Amino acid sequence: MFGVEQFESSINFPSRSEEGFVYNSLTLQLESLNVSGGSRYAAFLSILLSFVFIIVANVGVAVLVFLDKSLHQPMYLLLCSLSANDVLGNSVVLPRVLLDVLRPPADRLVGYYECVLQAFIIHMFNTTCHTVLMAMAFDRYVAIGNPLRYSAIMTNRMVMKLTVGAWGAALVLVGVLLGLTVRLSRCRTFMRSLYCNNASLFLLSCEDVFINNAYGLSFTVVLFTASIGSMVVTYTKITVVCLTSKSATLNRRALKTCSTHLLVYLIMFLSGMIIIILQRFPQYAEEKKIATLLFHIVPGALNPVIYGMQSKEIQKYFSRTFYSNKVLMSP
Repeated sequence: MFGVEQFESSINFPSRSEEGFVYNSLTLQLESLNVSGGSRYAAFLSILLSFVFIIVANVGVAVLVFLDKSLHQPMYLLLCSLSANDVLGNSVVLPRVLLDVLRPPADRLVGYYECVLQAFIIHMFNTTCHTVLMAMAFDRYVAIGNPLRYSAIMTNRMVMKLTVGAWGAALVLVGVLLGLTVRLSRCRTFMRSLYCNNASLFLLSCEDVFINNAYGLSFTVVLFTASIGSMVVTYTKITVVCLTSKSATLNRRALKTCSTHLLVYLIMFLSGMIIIILQRFPQYAEEKKIATLLFHIVPGALNPVIYGMQSKEIQKYFSRTFYSNKVLMSP
């Protein structure tokens, strides 16, 4: 997850007898999941169904927001950014994992430049998960803390600024992260990971990677601090507003809209924390791979479901659509 892979202390580098040093090879090898026999096909089917659901659900939400003018609200426009990010990240990760599950280890090969591009998109996905949810937290605070000025503050221009800021910040942070890695020469070709990421790439080098580790740590600390800090400040202020308000309607509205956003954030955050915890235990390398895979699958699958179940506007749209189809089909 973004910078946390920088500290793969559990990785044992292959010795010269295990793997000949090949300098700046343009072909790399991935480890993938350790499954065999019938488990291989069960894993393939599970990942495939998850991938299809993630794409259909998130694209469906984006199309729904685009088609229904009643959903042209800041919260749903920002939700489209989250859906787009889930589609982008999973479209890069899951197809590659699906192919490698069915391939023998010797055939799990990837070109270096393709690997760098994949790592860039994956780290963009991981970082944008946080930045978009931070933008959504600001929207929720304005809606609850200053409802009378909500329309004046959360204009289309403000939504555009928040969206560009969320993606732009991720682009700069990840650009520097990968830029520090591609400058290194490579003396290894084997990566102990499901897919290409920054840590797997710079650990292919025999050069000093202190700068990469230092930036990775700074990257992680800054992003985590900003992400957690924004949530704590936002929800503290919202709690204060609710406690000092005598409006039962406002409190119900705050509970409903904020619980959805907070649940989505906690799912993403906890999925990432599990990876960080497993990072400290080398004996659970296979479990860490599964946790890494679930970090992509679980939030991507649950985000549209959670917002769909909590949103009156989305529920009304489906109710109208279902009623219209029922009327048309009736004799």
